[in-house]
Amino acid sequence: MPISVVNGIHLSYEEHGTGDPVVLIAGTGALGRVWRAHQVPALNRAGFRAITLDNRGVPPSDVCAEGFTLADMVADVAGLVEHLGAVPCRIVGASMGAIIAQELALARPDLVTQAVLMATRGRTDALSGAVADAELELFDSGTALPPRYEAMFQVLRGFSRRTLRDEQAVRDWLDLFELSPLSASLSRSQLAVDRLPDRLEDYRRIDAECLVLGFADDLVTPPHLGREVAARIPRGSYREIPGCGHHGHLEDPVAVNAAIIEFFGPR
Repeated sequence: MPISVVNGIHLSYEEHGTGDPVVLIAGTGALGRVWRAHQVPALNRAGFRAITLDNRGVPPSDVCAEGFTLADMVADVAGLVEHLGAVPCRIVGASMGAIIAQELALARPDLVTQAVLMATRGRTDALSGAVADAELELFDSGTALPPRYEAMFQVLRGFSRRTLRDEQAVRDWLDLFELSPLSASLSRSQLAVDRLPDRLEDYRRIDAECLVLGFADDLVTPPHLGREVAARIPRGSYREIPGCGHHGHLEDPVAVNAAIIEFFGPR
């Protein structure tokens, strides 16, 4: 995985395929390789060059223990896009990655032509605020959850009832999250980004064409929060994927990939 100095930090990234560039931005604590199994191959088959990155705070990118902001993460993606000569580009983001994507489209309209925003929101509602505060309190306490407990929690909060009824799927996801615990790559600053101020009215100034993908069974970012974002973006549209929780891009990659490719249009 190459590492370049971008926006004053070391940022790790990968490039796959050729064609028009698509930058994929992962959620809180997630590695860029989360896109490798499903979205990268689909984009390559459709004729796109897929670029993934490890956000600052996620090794091997710089951890930046002194702290950072959402604006810093937006500038990282902008710097990487310019460094790789991928201007202009399309953006795909999930959860925190979607927030970074929509802020990039707002701050740097010259860089973004289209954006897919999955499991996103434009404000912090009561539940997401409580979750963000609780996760920050847990992080600051220094308490390390047992990997098995953390895996159970991630599966319960991240997947739909459909998947949770599939015992083999549950065992597989539990094994994966236990072997690669999200807490291993969490930083306090990324958790703080989840405390998003109300940005909905600002998103009326986004020029890029945006598709907001909501997941019907998402407990972390309920679909109505994504609908709010789509309604504010002048060229925004909303589509909901049934039978999926917060990790919908992993839970039903066929439906998600089809929606992305259809939105981006034929190559």
